[in-house]
Amino acid sequence: MLNRNDLHDYQNRAIDTIITQPKCALWLDMGLGKTVSTLTAATDLLDSLTVNKILIVAPLRVANNTWHNELANWEHLKGLTYSICTGSEKKRISALHRDVDLYIINRENIKWLVEYYGKKWPFDMIVIDESSSFKSAARQRFKALRKVLPYVDRVVELTGTPTSNGLMDLWAQMYLLDFGERLGRNMTAYKSRFFESDYMGYKYTPRKGSDKIIYSLIDDLCITMLAEDYLQLPKRIDLRVPVQLPPKLAKEYETLEKEFIATINDEEIEALNAATLAGKLLQFCNGAVYTDEHKNWTELHDLKIKALQDIVEDNANENILVAYNFKTDLVRLQKAFPDAVVLDKAGEAITQWNDGKIKMLLAHPASAGHGLNLQHGGSMLVWFGLNWSLELVQQFNARLYRQGQTKPVRIVSIVADGCVDDTVQQAIANKAKTQSDLLNALKVK
Repeated sequence: MLNRNDLHDYQNRAIDTIITQPKCALWLDMGLGKTVSTLTAATDLLDSLTVNKILIVAPLRVANNTWHNELANWEHLKGLTYSICTGSEKKRISALHRDVDLYIINRENIKWLVEYYGKKWPFDMIVIDESSSFKSAARQRFKALRKVLPYVDRVVELTGTPTSNGLMDLWAQMYLLDFGERLGRNMTAYKSRFFESDYMGYKYTPRKGSDKIIYSLIDDLCITMLAEDYLQLPKRIDLRVPVQLPPKLAKEYETLEKEFIATINDEEIEALNAATLAGKLLQFCNGAVYTDEHKNWTELHDLKIKALQDIVEDNANENILVAYNFKTDLVRLQKAFPDAVVLDKAGEAITQWNDGKIKMLLAHPASAGHGLNLQHGGSMLVWFGLNWSLELVQQFNARLYRQGQTKPVRIVSIVADGCVDDTVQQAIANKAKTQSDLLNALKVK
């Protein structure tokens, strides 16, 4: 078991920030120990009677597995008591009535929690794990949390991906810390001051020089650290495995892309709008397309399946984590790889994977993108289906490429050449640059 002396200097700096700054954002890269730093600070704040009850809001799988597992790894955290407030309403209420230090709830239930307590809100400190999931001011979880801020003395935001879709992501996260003092009292004011819209008012781009102004305004609330500055990780190798659609399929793909409708395998495939079309094209690249609203589907090709089979054959000694995108992907992967294990909600597969007992683990990035430590079970990750979200891409890659990994990590993307897969990869690269500029501007010197 580790003890407090095993904490790194950069983790102690994060702890000091939480203790000395009641409202703060820890934008720490994946693998830098946001969880143990926060728990250590929580121990000190509870011991000094600075706070009494701490609420931790996290993604469901992280709420169920990550936080209490971290307590078991550190000697100085043994005294912290916790209650996991997930599951049915009856279970949640029962868990809330326990007398403990930490109450851990999934973000989907934060609205319910606020309504349950009303003005009798009992938590004087809130930790928002993966605060980027509160980046939309229009979502119920943000609106609910906003209501109880007057009753809260301390707020800590944790994420490694604060601006996965650009600087527009910042306003709601900052508001939860300062009530709009730095970036404006509402989203409209923020957009008006720092962004320009297109003719239709749909797309906003930062005004020239506004990025640096935003950085300077929020600098005092944020502590940013990048893994490359602090960790000696094994080499990361990004590989692209292209597959080529045969001429007949390529023509059908082009028809669907241009006309929003195509007849394939005697099935009519129709996209009602551009967003639906993007999804259909991604499905096409993966090998199966829904013919209605995500119920019936038709299989088009097995090019990516065969590519994955080749990868498995060429890496017989490797345990492989596979990211899929659609339910059709999962069905076809399970058929092609009957011994593959699907990441479960209870987290049993996590233990088996880290014990080296699973050769292929299938996971959706939205379910496994945050907080899970999978670095002990393997060092190869394959993207069977690509994802538009920079946050999910970076977080999912960090399940293997993080502190504790001992082998070079290979991240393999199976890409349908000349199709929307290429567009997705380019879009992710552009988003990554925007976020990198922000983090480099604010990182701890």
